Amino acid sequence: MKRIGFLSFGHWGNVEGSRTRTARDALLQGIELAVAAEELGVNGAFFRVHHFARQLASPFPLLAAVAARTSRIEMGTAVIDMRYENPLYMAEEAAATDLISEGRLQLGISRGSPEPARDGAAVFGHVPAEGENPAEMARRHAAVFRHAVTGAGVAEADPRYAGGATGLLPVQPNSPGLGERIWWGAGTRATAVWTAEQGMNLMSSTLLTEDTGVPFDELQAEQISMFRKAWADAGHGHEPRVSVSRSVLPLVDDEDRRYFGLSALRETRDQVGIIDGFIARFGKSYVGEPDVLAEQLAADSAVQAADTLLLTVPNQLGVDFNAKLLGNIARHIAPAIGWTPNTSG
Repeated sequence: MKRIGFLSFGHWGNVEGSRTRTARDALLQGIELAVAAEELGVNGAFFRVHHFARQLASPFPLLAAVAARTSRIEMGTAVIDMRYENPLYMAEEAAATDLISEGRLQLGISRGSPEPARDGAAVFGHVPAEGENPAEMARRHAAVFRHAVTGAGVAEADPRYAGGATGLLPVQPNSPGLGERIWWGAGTRATAVWTAEQGMNLMSSTLLTEDTGVPFDELQAEQISMFRKAWADAGHGHEPRVSVSRSVLPLVDDEDRRYFGLSALRETRDQVGIIDGFIARFGKSYVGEPDVLAEQLAADSAVQAADTLLLTVPNQLGVDFNAKLLGNIARHIAPAIGWTPNTSG
């Protein structure tokens, strides 16, 4: 079954043309867009986490609010930078949010991306151990978080204050099943294999920090294939999920053409650049008439290989515009990749 969700970076700024001028605007509009998306039958509401920027940063209050206002739609992150996280406190927050949502939380985590702050995680109090680099610290935090979120014991009980209990105490609350709904944002084929070995779902973005010369969707489809093989080889007891992200902008009316007409001329091919010193391939944007985009997405090999398609939205254009955008995709484009509206949960 194919699922679609929106992915908001939560930008805000008091600039000309923005309908999201403050952090409060970004948060409240994120909730309202999730409500509107659920009414359309969209399957997921996902939010990017980015520190020291005018973007969404602390996701759990927002996710809990979305959970309280909705009943069917999944809510999640794409992704949380684990360099910054206290993994045990995060396990408490995640479990509480998942309980409010009745098991609809899908958490994307990763080692993070380039950021405005120099060594920002250290300012948050997280410094790599001796001989460890920041990416390895992020993976260590992720391992502690995933251990705790299963309900495993993590702290030695003091019988004087634990009702006579001994042994290791788990963090509370615990939400059964959440451990199988953790995703890793993988930027390479090798990281996708590692993700499968760890038993996490795969979240792949609109860029990969490697390039073999083939089109982006083919490289990403190869990444997904390697992930699925590694998952099968590991012998995990449940089926994994895989998501990919795309920028899909159907041009239906004059407003759409005013905002994105030029993008149809300059952003409809892959790009190659440098990120963190590595060659990276960026996937193209899908901009144009809905029937053309439907054919193009149906031919996208990575979209076909994934079960979930996350649609990046221009959140500073406001709830009404983005609800219209999602509605046009739901009606005219998503059925071409095998999607049907989620109206029953």
